[in-house]
Amino acid sequence: MFNKTNLNKIIDNMSNKKILVIGDLAIDEMIYGNTSRISREAPVLILLHSHTNTLLGAASNAAHNLSTLNQGKVGVIGLYGDDYHGPILLDTLNKAGINTDFMVKDSSRPTTVKTRISGASTQSVTQQIVRIDRESHKFVSGQIEAQIIENIKKALPDYDAAILSDYGTGMMTQNIINATIETANSLGKIISVDPQIELHKFQKTTVLTPNQPDAQKAVGYEITDETTLEQAGADLLEKTNAKMLLITRGGDGMIVFEQGKKGVKIPAFNKTDVFDVTGAGDTVVASFTLALTAGATPAEAMLIGNLAASIVVKHFGCATTTQKELKSKLEELNIESI
Repeated sequence: MFNKTNLNKIIDNMSNKKILVIGDLAIDEMIYGNTSRISREAPVLILLHSHTNTLLGAASNAAHNLSTLNQGKVGVIGLYGDDYHGPILLDTLNKAGINTDFMVKDSSRPTTVKTRISGASTQSVTQQIVRIDRESHKFVSGQIEAQIIENIKKALPDYDAAILSDYGTGMMTQNIINATIETANSLGKIISVDPQIELHKFQKTTVLTPNQPDAQKAVGYEITDETTLEQAGADLLEKTNAKMLLITRGGDGMIVFEQGKKGVKIPAFNKTDVFDVTGAGDTVVASFTLALTAGATPAEAMLIGNLAASIVVKHFGCATTTQKELKSKLEELNIESI
């Protein structure tokens, strides 16, 4: 079913494809310090700040994964606030080679930021102490919604595919979802969706990429064996009218379904060196979509997505991979055993 020569050609061809990410963009602010003493004001630690890292999270992480795989042929459409973190989000995206020309400022909401404060002492490893989230869950106003839709219609003709990434922070109104899918379909573009909630909102896409728990919620029953797995795939394709469905299953690997066909499964390629699964879903949808645009079959795109995920879970936080790393990992893989 798989051929390393073909897979390497697909990976090479990724450099020629442009992807537009539309969704809930965010930054992960990682603040580090060393324990100094207990505060006199309250029984809490005082940290002496050492450094701060700003990373791309949520839909921004999908865009970042794409940028490292296709040499920056990526654009984003999302929101940022009229606040301290707005320019930081734009700057971080630009430094990652991501086009922000069609971003929209919404002064009524904060830029989405997840701040993690971690501390260490000379006798301990670094540990997260607290996380602070700055975000809104209210849907955007009609004016902002119209501006986003206008930007989608302007931008999408210049891209080979679009990814909708919904993290539930208010940008993904039904009108925006419908306008994106209708525009992509009318232009003959691939349209992928990484849905965190409510899969039924996304109708007539190229592919949906839920994890197994979210797939189970969508169909209303647990996936316990091969029969229920196949049934869930058929039911979700029927509910959403998607051409394809990719279900990520953690340690059980992945399975891709196409309309009228039996699902194709592959095992997880890395079960032993998993350090952090944060953002792995973004990596999968990014690499799977890019592989499809580069000429992969659904099964080949799934294998490439699986390879990419097996690399990023070895690293802390939202990580990315490259074509070189994919090829190296592919060379180690025993294709015949899949």
